[in-house]
Formats: sequence, C-alpha cells, structure tokens
Amino acid sequence: MTQHAASSGRKSVPAKRGDHMNAVFETDRGRVRTHNEDSGGVFYHKNSLCLAIVADGMGGHNAGDTASRMTVNIFQNHWMETAAAIQSPEEALNWLKSIVPVINIEILHHASTHPECSGMGTTLVAALCTEKFCAIASVGDSRCYLQSEDGFSQVTEDHSLVNELVKSGEITREAAENHPKKNVLTRALGTDEKLAVDYRTIMFEEGDLLLLCSDGLSNKVSAAEMHRVLQLTDSLQAKADTLIRMANENGGEDNITVVLLEHCAERESG
Repeated sequence: MTQHAASSGRKSVPAKRGDHMNAVFETDRGRVRTHNEDSGGVFYHKNSLCLAIVADGMGGHNAGDTASRMTVNIFQNHWMETAAAIQSPEEALNWLKSIVPVINIEILHHASTHPECSGMGTTLVAALCTEKFCAIASVGDSRCYLQSEDGFSQVTEDHSLVNELVKSGEITREAAENHPKKNVLTRALGTDEKLAVDYRTIMFEEGDLLLLCSDGLSNKVSAAEMHRVLQLTDSLQAKADTLIRMANENGGEDNITVVLLEHCAERESG
C-alpha cells in the first residue's frame, strides 16, 4: 500500500496504519505561490516497514515539480522492488545509500536532456522506519524532527548558507531567522555529480512521533509551536491540518508539506 501526492493545490492523504506505524501526508500550495513544487509520500512494505519522503523542488517553471516528483517516484519503484530484505539499521542505511545517488544522477541527466528543466533540483528528507529504528537521509533544508519521551528535537541539519554562517559564528541563530539569504542552499539533489548526503539512524519506540517537512513549514512555525501541536490529543490528520493552517496564517509564502509518522501499538487480531 502506498500514499503519494504532488503538484498544485491542496493534497491530503488520509492516515494509513501499518503494524506499528500510523502516518499521514499533506501538502499545500500556500497563499502566494501559483504552483506546488513539493512532493512526498508514505509507502509501506508488508505493513512492517515504512518509508516517508518530503522533497522540495526548485527551478524555473515546472522544473522543481519535475525534480521532486522524480525523486519520489524513483524511491517508490525501488522500494517496492527491494525493501523486503531490510531488517537492521545497517541494511536500512545501505538501502538509502544505494538509491539516493541514483536519483541524483537521474535528475542531472533529465535536466541535461530537457532544456526547460535546466538548473532544476530538489531537497530531500527520507525516513525508513521499523518498529525499532529509523534510518534517515537528508539533503538541503527539508527537515526531520523527533518527538519522544526525551522531548522534541531536530534530527537533520540544514544544508544552507545561513546555517553555515551560524555554525561559523558569523551570525546568531536568532539573526538567521530573518536573514535575506535564508533560502540559499549549499546542497541539493540534481545540482552536482559529487553529492554529499547526511545519513543517520535513530531509535524509534512506541509513542514516538516523527515529523518530516519542507521549509514552508519550518520557516513559518517555530519548533516550540510544532511541539505544542504534536502534544495535542488530536488525530494525526488534525495535527497535520493545524500545522499547515499555522504556516498559512503566518504568511504562507511557500509550499508547505508535512508527513507525520507515529509509532503505535501493534494492532490486535480479531
């Protein structure tokens, strides 16, 4: 079973439950953009493995949409063909490491053979989850957050000019929030043959909640506000709706995409 969405307007995919996971995917064009260049989805394999993806495309006209959609489609095809054997964190990481470079080359090739797509690229945050762990790949400034008994934290690191300035001490994290070059990326899929990708694994236990999002959310809703929404007793769908609404109410200048993935108790047979 799969969930997938992209393109313009509002797209919401109802929550789907695997043996240990409940998930919802939602994307919104926002209040300013005429087109949605975000793509994403949630894909299950025999209900015991789950792959969540958010890709924020960039490029003129529909090129960003093409790059993000290609990313999700290639992931989905590879997932259905090869994911069944994944059991350990190492196997999950190796699976991600085998497919992300392929996607990068495919986007580069498409851009080189389709002049209208020249210069296109996309961010990526992908989480391959089991009932024990998640393996995560990230490029660009789409983010992954984890809510657990230890609190709420950002799992990924932004690959952006502003984040480099923060790390070097040239500007404060507070100044970064409104920096004029906030949207300048230092890494993205489809922009360079020599791609650097961040990979890591985290524990994923019952009660934990994973949030993947494009910067259309993280630029408009603070981590503290996200945490507050995720702590509500609302359904996953209601929480996703609330996050999208908050980003729009705070300006909605960009496309907004959210995946929520909850580790829940295994379903009883009956």
